Amino acid sequence: MATLSDVAARVGVSKSTVSRALSRPDLVAPGTVELVRRAADELNFVVNRAASGLVTGRTGVIAIVVPTLDNLFFTPIIVGAQRRAAAQQRQLTIAANPLETGSQVRDLERLARQVDGLILAAPLGPDDHVREVCRIRPSVLVDREISGIRSVIADAATAFGTLAGHLVDDGHRSLAYLSGPHGSWQDVQRARAIAERTAGRAELTVFGPMPPTFAAGAQIADDVVACGASAVIPYATQLGLGLVFSLRAHDLAAARGLVVTSESAITAAIGDERTPAIDVDGSELGAAAMELLADALDAPDAAPSRSLRLPVRVTLPGVRP
Repeated sequence: MATLSDVAARVGVSKSTVSRALSRPDLVAPGTVELVRRAADELNFVVNRAASGLVTGRTGVIAIVVPTLDNLFFTPIIVGAQRRAAAQQRQLTIAANPLETGSQVRDLERLARQVDGLILAAPLGPDDHVREVCRIRPSVLVDREISGIRSVIADAATAFGTLAGHLVDDGHRSLAYLSGPHGSWQDVQRARAIAERTAGRAELTVFGPMPPTFAAGAQIADDVVACGASAVIPYATQLGLGLVFSLRAHDLAAARGLVVTSESAITAAIGDERTPAIDVDGSELGAAAMELLADALDAPDAAPSRSLRLPVRVTLPGVRP
């Protein structure tokens, strides 16, 4: 296995120069950094993160924290962050912590002290809990905004408002919104956007709060039919799928013409060209969060309040009630 000395000998520089070129390239001439990296690749040299951390105070490890591993929404976010971290020669570790209780805050504080930074998805954790953890290390909040903390969100609220407006324009005069879990920042934004676009134009019935699960969507089917809505916008795809499954399983005749919005992957799979769709690019969200965190690590004195809003794609085919 190649050592630091082997790389130094190949390039003709000292071991300390090699170490700096790999851990703090900003302190070394760009030409030297390129030579060191090329030699390291040729020799299959692997940086000892533990050893370099003793010198630089960096571990090379980033923690991405999601509230649960059961919700598929977070999977592409993890994948996107992991790919970008690998490109930056950083390691990503994954933790599940909803950050809702004091003990969960303390658990995450212990983890934060062992890594260089945090990518944090905490849709339900109180603001104070999030702030407490983010004070320990450079952090980026995903899909939620809190003043003073770097964040990257998918601008789903604008997409949901656009979708609601389209449904009303297309003749729907009674809409239902299946809301997300209590305390969800994104749910508040989405519900407000839908209400603003339907106000004075259509009746809006809001169901919930409820967990973003298939089971919750299936359980609300009778109530949705009873409210008389001709179109339904679910907070999450799994809610909509559960609703549709229950409607079809019970052959609810009153709901046969009901439009339940989904995402493009679902509508394409079943050959449905009449249902509007909303698509959040989770991989892009995770990659952007990792990029923003890398900027914070490389410029620790920069303002921590930078926020990015990524557009969300809306597919609006012609829909008739």
